[in-house]
Amino acid sequence: MHDKSQTGTVDLSGQGREQAVTRKSGVALWRQIADQIRQAISAGTLGADGKLPPEMILSERFGVNRHTLRSAIAALVQEGVLRAEQGRGTFVESRQKLSYPISARTRFSTGLREQTRERRSILLADAIEPALSRVAEALGLAPDAPVLRLETLSEADGRPVSRASSWFDAERFPGFARVYAETASITLAFQHFGIEDYFRKSTLVSARHADAADLADLKLSAGAIVLVARAINVDTAGVPIQYAETRFVADRVELSVSTEA
Repeated sequence: MHDKSQTGTVDLSGQGREQAVTRKSGVALWRQIADQIRQAISAGTLGADGKLPPEMILSERFGVNRHTLRSAIAALVQEGVLRAEQGRGTFVESRQKLSYPISARTRFSTGLREQTRERRSILLADAIEPALSRVAEALGLAPDAPVLRLETLSEADGRPVSRASSWFDAERFPGFARVYAETASITLAFQHFGIEDYFRKSTLVSARHADAADLADLKLSAGAIVLVARAINVDTAGVPIQYAETRFVADRVELSVSTEA
C-alpha cells in the first residue's frame, strides 16, 4: 500500500464517524494516527473490548502502509497507552489516569497516596544561577539574584509521571539541593530550614508538546503532550519560597483543581 493521497479518512467508531489524516501538514502521519487512536480509546469507540483490531484492518482504515501504523502503535506502547503481546495482538493498557490534586497544600507524595503503591522523586541536576526575569518576579527577587534550580523527576509505581524545574532563593536556602538529595522531599527540605508549612499561591496550567529533555526522562515519543503547571508556593507569612514549572504526562495524569485548603 502506498501513501499517495493528500488526505485520508478513517472510521474508528464503527458508526460512520470519520476523522481526517492529512499529509504534508507538518505533523507526521504516524503521530496523527497515534493521536486519533488515543482519542478513540478515550471516547470508547476503539478497543472497548480491550484489544485493537488487526494491523491490516487499521492500516486500511487509515489509508497508510503497515510500517506507518506500526510506528503509531509503537509510540502509544512507549507512552503506556497500549500493550503489545507477541502472537496475541495489541491491547489497551487498562491503567487509569492518576488524578493529581492542586489545592492550597499541593504535595506530590500525599496527593497520589491513595492511588499508587510507590512514589519517589529523583534529583536529576541542580545549579546556582542568576534568576531569569520570570523567576525573579515569581520569587520577589531582584533581577539576576542568585537562585537554586532543581531538576527533578517524579515516579508513581515505577512510571515517570512528571518532570519539574524548581527555583529557590539561594541566599535564604543555602545547601537546599544537598538536603533535597538526602530526603527526596521538598517538604522535608523546607522543614530543615524551619518552614513547617507552606501554601500554593497560584497555579497556571497549559499544554504543549514535550521537549527533548521531557521525551527522554518521561519516556515519551516525539509529539507527546505534557500538561505544564507553573506554580508559586509561599510560606505562612506569604513570602514566595518556590517557583516551579512541572510537566505532567497528559496520558498518565489529570490535574484536579480544588478550592479547599
